[in-house]
Amino acid sequence: MKEYLSASTKPIIICGPCSAESYSQMQVCANDVAKAGVGWFRAGIWKPRTRPNSFEGIGEEGLLWLKEIKEQFPLKVCTEVASPYHLELCLKYGIDAIWIGARTCANPFSVQEIANSLQGIKDISVLVKNPPIPNVSTWLGSLERIEKAGCEDLIAIHRGFELGNNGIYRQSPDWRIPLELKRLRKDLKIICDPSHIAGKRELVKEISQCALSIGFDGLMIETHPNPPQAQTDKSQQLYSSTLKDFIAQLSFPSLLEKKNESLTLYRQEINDIDQKLCALLGERMQMSKKIAKIKLENNMSVFQLSRWQEVLNNMIQQGKDYELSEDFIKEIYTLIHQESIRVQTRYSKEK
Repeated sequence: MKEYLSASTKPIIICGPCSAESYSQMQVCANDVAKAGVGWFRAGIWKPRTRPNSFEGIGEEGLLWLKEIKEQFPLKVCTEVASPYHLELCLKYGIDAIWIGARTCANPFSVQEIANSLQGIKDISVLVKNPPIPNVSTWLGSLERIEKAGCEDLIAIHRGFELGNNGIYRQSPDWRIPLELKRLRKDLKIICDPSHIAGKRELVKEISQCALSIGFDGLMIETHPNPPQAQTDKSQQLYSSTLKDFIAQLSFPSLLEKKNESLTLYRQEINDIDQKLCALLGERMQMSKKIAKIKLENNMSVFQLSRWQEVLNNMIQQGKDYELSEDFIKEIYTLIHQESIRVQTRYSKEK
């Protein structure tokens, strides 16, 4: 009987390199993943990049490497597909699971073509990453297309969203979207791809733990024997040799321990907002430097009373729309104004 990804009651853990690059790289990484007690191995075979003339994946040869890993280690294997042709090759080499990437998920035509090719195929698990934009309907639509094709093992992957300001992350986690998906489809398992959200390996643990704490069903983590030498996404991949220790440091809450998952979610959302606030404040102070340059060139004073009163009055009015008290706005913007004056004064002295 087919061992489906979602069949186990244990957390789903999938690890491996962003891209299959060489036979030796895959062998070393697979060995580390197996030693860590992980049951699923991932590797990107086709890697279309935003711009051409960069590494776009090893192609079909990598599927042979995955097939050998499946035979040599106690691991199931999976890779990304973006076309019926990719799916056809995966079936040829006995790949256990496929995932549909964010960009493909955003295109209903592409998803439908893959869904059509899945008709009648019962022995492969399918995972669907969220689209780049935070739109639960687009994500759900892609999942439903695969489901209508008869897929018996369907899982959603949360990999973050491309917003104008992602704070310290590569992709904004925006946890509300996957949780809304979970609300709409309580039967659907959702795992997290902390690597793409984090963008930096030192942030992967934080994202992983948050996902587990708010009730996600598992993780897909990018690992590499030597990340600095990786041909794709080198900054976000963990050293595969450290994977066992990394997993040991995570807490996997039982069903009874998930009572406070809403509190964890709200705290994480506050953290995300605070990071964005810091980024915006930093941008504001950079604008203060540009203003200081103009004032210096035109022999204007740093402090402009009329401008300060205009800013404060505008923000007091806007604050009312967000139920923020006048005293709170005055206190916050007085501090911001003081810092702006300090930045402009220092710039004028340095010049």
